[in-house]
Amino acid sequence: MKKLINDPKDVVTDSLKGMALAHPDLLDVDVDTHIVYRQLKKTDKVAIISGGGSGHEPLHAGFVGHGMLDAACCGEVFTSPVPDQIMEATTKVNAGKGVLHIVKNYTGDVMNFEMAAELAAAESDVEVATVVVNDDVAVQDSLYTAGRRGVGGTLFVERIAGALAETGADLEAVREIAQRVNDNTRSFGLALTSCTVPAAGRPTFDLGEDEIELGIGIHGEPGRERRPLQSAHELAKELVEAITADLDFTGGPVIAMLGGMGASPLSELYLMYGECEALLAEKGIKVARSLVGNYVTSLDMAGCALSVCRADDEMLKLWDAPVKTAGLQWGE
Repeated sequence: MKKLINDPKDVVTDSLKGMALAHPDLLDVDVDTHIVYRQLKKTDKVAIISGGGSGHEPLHAGFVGHGMLDAACCGEVFTSPVPDQIMEATTKVNAGKGVLHIVKNYTGDVMNFEMAAELAAAESDVEVATVVVNDDVAVQDSLYTAGRRGVGGTLFVERIAGALAETGADLEAVREIAQRVNDNTRSFGLALTSCTVPAAGRPTFDLGEDEIELGIGIHGEPGRERRPLQSAHELAKELVEAITADLDFTGGPVIAMLGGMGASPLSELYLMYGECEALLAEKGIKVARSLVGNYVTSLDMAGCALSVCRADDEMLKLWDAPVKTAGLQWGE
């Protein structure tokens, strides 16, 4: 294992210390509790919290800031944050208009966020709403989930719900649009290599030099099929077909993200995006907004994932609204 780390058990703490130093104008980082807070807080708005295991950066801590999250709870690598941690963040960011929890559909995340919401309501009278993201079409159940996994679509949910919260919308309105974005988003990914969890010191699974894994999760979970390596065009067809077979994206604009899993160079991601957009166009699907890069990763895994959101005018307007986080910035 070759990684830029000190002690494997200190990876998350050390990373958060560096994040705090790199973004002092954006973030307040509680290194002891592993909670990242938005520094320039806006009062009188619905607060939004997400979180999960570390190793998917910039998700979630990199999306804390104006137009997205008010706090992110960082678990250990590929390990859910604990209820006390989530409750502390929930009560701290609550400004009196309630808190939305955006939770990826992994058993530990769902259970711990649910427990934290109950504790916050009982002990601090905080109103909490929850949206569970389950956009991955690859498998119905996995090693870590009941139902579909939450993957790249989490960014779409955090971004659009975060933009609406900035307008002063109430908790139900913010929850509703977060749910609407999730319901209209589908994702599918592939791996060229496994990833290596620092504490384990070895790859999560073995792939031959000429093999790929289709339908992987962001924790290195097995996908739906292992097969020989194919051309980028053929692999893009696999991504597009898996997503469009599950939801009709024709008849309106979409937001598309070709996300890297952590180790594939941007040149390859742009190449794959070009293949995917051309294939979507052949199906009559018009991409109105796009992202290409590392946004929801799996440590040092090589590979990519396609996420597509069927958008309406409100979603596009909110997507375009100003956002300023460590991992995503545009607008005033």
